[in-house]
Amino acid sequence: MHEYDSVSDEIICALAAAAGEDGVLIAEPMSAHTTFKIGGPADVVVEPQGVEGAVGALNVCAIAGVPVTVVGNGSDLLVSDRGIRGVVLLLSQNFSAVRVEGTRVVAQAGALLRDVALAAAEAGLSGMEPLWGIPASVGGACHQNAGAYDGTTGEVIESLTAYVPGRALPDGTHEKGMVKTFARDDLGFGYRKSRVADEGLVVLEATFALAPDMEASIRGRMDDYQRRREEKQPLEMPSAGSTFKRPEGYFAGKLIMDAGLRGARVGGAQVSEKHCGFVVNTGGATAEDVSELIKHIQDEVREQFGVELEPEVHRIGDW
Repeated sequence: MHEYDSVSDEIICALAAAAGEDGVLIAEPMSAHTTFKIGGPADVVVEPQGVEGAVGALNVCAIAGVPVTVVGNGSDLLVSDRGIRGVVLLLSQNFSAVRVEGTRVVAQAGALLRDVALAAAEAGLSGMEPLWGIPASVGGACHQNAGAYDGTTGEVIESLTAYVPGRALPDGTHEKGMVKTFARDDLGFGYRKSRVADEGLVVLEATFALAPDMEASIRGRMDDYQRRREEKQPLEMPSAGSTFKRPEGYFAGKLIMDAGLRGARVGGAQVSEKHCGFVVNTGGATAEDVSELIKHIQDEVREQFGVELEPEVHRIGDW
């Protein structure tokens, strides 16, 4: 039976063979790969250049029993100050091809929603406008069913191709995973949830089904959404986006404001003065600072209003 201890030299060599030597980084600080600009070192970061490299690296880890954490743009993540044990599969700029096929846009998992929306607009295709300001990669957006302004990722996804992890075998080892394509109706999209998250699927590529429209009209809507974001959100400061999910019947930001927590701080972490639904890094914030501030917010809102705030930000790594 495999029991993870550390990433051995043998496994690192196998990862380099799968993803290329330049695609393997040792003790890489995750603060360089999250929008919060927070996070300690990952044991190993693998940046594959294509599907074959990504699948190869995932299979190496599966067979060796090494834990894998998949990171895209790092926009919804709080990484521990102690970093991440095992392997981080980074699907970012190295995995970000976007192409237009008729009324569809096909994008690799590391492409930003922004770049998908811009490619769609240039091709006169509508449907991505509400999503274009979300600082998420395609893979992360599918995982979370990211949404804004009454539009969600699941509404425009036609299908996606993902790596399905292999099963644990009776002798304690693991089989290789497989690559499979899923139709939208099979992906269980809901509010900030999906089959991708539930089953640990690793998105490799997604196809967006869009509708023809005038480019000028599309860009006008995009500009409107961007202006609204800039007016209301602290885009100038590092954050992980909205800190909490929307509680039924309430707005998290208003609850936090009404609890008297605008500007509340723990270390370098602060409740945004501009939008109380955001916790921001004012400079030098640690993951522990953010975590403590989130707990303080939850405690105050629960005590004052009897409402449980559930974090939208995912804590990952060695806590």
